[in-house]
Amino acid sequence: MRIVVILDPIETLKPYKDTSLAIMREAAIRGHQLFVALQSDLFLRQEKVRLRAHLFEFSDEVSWYQLGQSAEYAPQDFDVVLMRKDPPFDNEFLYSTYLLDLAVQQGARVLNNPASVRDWNEKLSVANFPQFAPEFLVTRDNDLIREFLRSHGDIVVKPLDGMGGASIFRLTQLDPNISVILETITDYGKRTVMAQRYLPQILQGDKRIIVIDGAPVPYALARIPMAGETRGNLAAGGTGVAQLLTERDVEIAATVGKVLKQKGLFLVGLDVIGEHLTEINVTSPTGIVEIAAQTDCKPASLFMDALEAA
Repeated sequence: MRIVVILDPIETLKPYKDTSLAIMREAAIRGHQLFVALQSDLFLRQEKVRLRAHLFEFSDEVSWYQLGQSAEYAPQDFDVVLMRKDPPFDNEFLYSTYLLDLAVQQGARVLNNPASVRDWNEKLSVANFPQFAPEFLVTRDNDLIREFLRSHGDIVVKPLDGMGGASIFRLTQLDPNISVILETITDYGKRTVMAQRYLPQILQGDKRIIVIDGAPVPYALARIPMAGETRGNLAAGGTGVAQLLTERDVEIAATVGKVLKQKGLFLVGLDVIGEHLTEINVTSPTGIVEIAAQTDCKPASLFMDALEAA
């Protein structure tokens, strides 16, 4: 297969832990031809979607990769286009989903499905599965958030477009900084945010469950907060520990995975704390390198098996 991956700049990626690169390594081992492109390399020439891409090869030299000359392609020139640009889901990301949507109409195979990526906000999408979600509120009204806090006593508030645990705050009724936190995160009532009931099971880990073509990987990566920290995200200093899925994890992943597959969301990361689904990550979920390093499960191989079979 000819596979093109839309990434953040190659030089910014960490080859020892990056999920996209792990998938690409597995593809290279299997003899597939790899290309890379940036989000800015996607453009529209009249009504036709075009993509500037470089042939990509892994290298054993100090520079661990080699790039060929940039050339212009139609997205349908490739067997699959993998959109793996990290959030934030800003206007530029939104515009990319529009262009990739057109590419699909013109015959390209794009994963994840750009229309579904656009429709499934990673925080709001838990509303599709209320039976698994903790109590939550989505608003930009600080009075409503204060009321929610009074009802539950202990909550977290987070932006709708963040990643890696950025700008997530835990609030209790005794916090002396409630006003400034709410003013900051909502930009004085101009920005919509999510509040969720705080789940003390976070101390045992914020589990990342990888779902590939509707089926969960048998191990989750429990991201355990460092001492004194509320967030388990690895980017926020959490420690990743691979754990077999529990019965509840399987129930959540199987139910959600069936819908994800119907929506063309091929690679997804579910965030589960205790018994509850807290986020559905559809842009560029991570965690497969850590699972592979700690278990006999190889998620990158499972991904390529599913991609080749689809």
